[in-house]
Amino acid sequence: MPRRLAPPTRTVRWRFTVLYGGTFLVSAVGLLVIANLIGLGGTRTIETALPGDPQGRLTLAAAQDLVTRLQAQLSQAHAAQSRQFLIGSAVALAIVAVLAPVLGRVLAGRVLLPLGRITAATRRISADNLHQRLAVPGPADELKDLADTIDDLLERLEGSFAAQRRFIADASHELRTPLATMRACLDVAIAKPEPIPAQTAALADRLRTELDQVDRLLEGFLMLARAQHGALAARQTLSLGRLVAAALDARATDITGKQLTVHDGGVLDDAWTRGSSTLLSRMVDNVIDNAILHNHPGGWIRLTATADTEAALLVVETGGRVLDQAQVALLAQPFHRLGADRTGSDTGSGLGLSIVAAIAAAHGGSLDLRARPEGGLRVAVSLPLAARVPA
Repeated sequence: MPRRLAPPTRTVRWRFTVLYGGTFLVSAVGLLVIANLIGLGGTRTIETALPGDPQGRLTLAAAQDLVTRLQAQLSQAHAAQSRQFLIGSAVALAIVAVLAPVLGRVLAGRVLLPLGRITAATRRISADNLHQRLAVPGPADELKDLADTIDDLLERLEGSFAAQRRFIADASHELRTPLATMRACLDVAIAKPEPIPAQTAALADRLRTELDQVDRLLEGFLMLARAQHGALAARQTLSLGRLVAAALDARATDITGKQLTVHDGGVLDDAWTRGSSTLLSRMVDNVIDNAILHNHPGGWIRLTATADTEAALLVVETGGRVLDQAQVALLAQPFHRLGADRTGSDTGSGLGLSIVAAIAAAHGGSLDLRARPEGGLRVAVSLPLAARVPA
């Protein structure tokens, strides 16, 4: 059940209001202070000598002249102060205009910091580590509610993924028993001493072939569920080159039967990675099986296993007709094949490359499928590089 979200107390809206209101108030006060300081610096003092007769008495004409001069000086002082205040306001506005973006950037970063943390934490969570949670600390506000909602969603997704994987594994295990029973009954029926009609023998062979196909399909389900589970026990440091060599040796008969030419000059012993020996061996087997099965008689296979500074790379290329890249990109999905005219497509289960993709992803790697411009397919598996184990 999802957690009940507590009502926010100190909301983000309240904090934004205080932050923006305080910033606006400080900016306005700074603008007024700068403008007034510059304006006061330009204040003019009016000094006027009082005219009069020798006895110091002010005549009417002199008083009128004095009033006229004072009015003129006041007008000049007022105009000067207006110009000075305008200049001060312009300077203050320029200063605030320069400081406002800097202050706004700092405040925006401060405001968006929790969202950045939530985004980064969410980006780190994938289908392989759905057990992780954001667990954002802080007051019960809108951001905390968002993080808790994402945690609830991850919890539901984790349960759904786990139920799906359990269903695949349980169904595969349960179906093995009736398959074994059907195969045993078929063997008992054929092994009777009475002569077996030719049609019955042919039907028995066809049923064995179909049972083997279903058994391979169930085995693929089990391997796919195991690879997607993400729990890799008993990790070992392995050489991709040695895994390729072992897979080629085990399939020498199939390669000879289809008269395939294998170019393995690029298989080096410096491509090492760390992971499950069982899963990585199955991954390499599936890639090579795909190259053999979906190849034309007399075709070729080119194998390279190399390493760079960060990754171990296994590349398997085959020849053939020109393929559609849009269709090739879908081959990593379960049960997806190319056209029905593809060589050997009726003998595969459609899980080979999807198992390869799942195993590579479980080990922190990736699968890249490319249609070669000259024709054929390029399968590249990239895995994290590990230190070589001394012989």
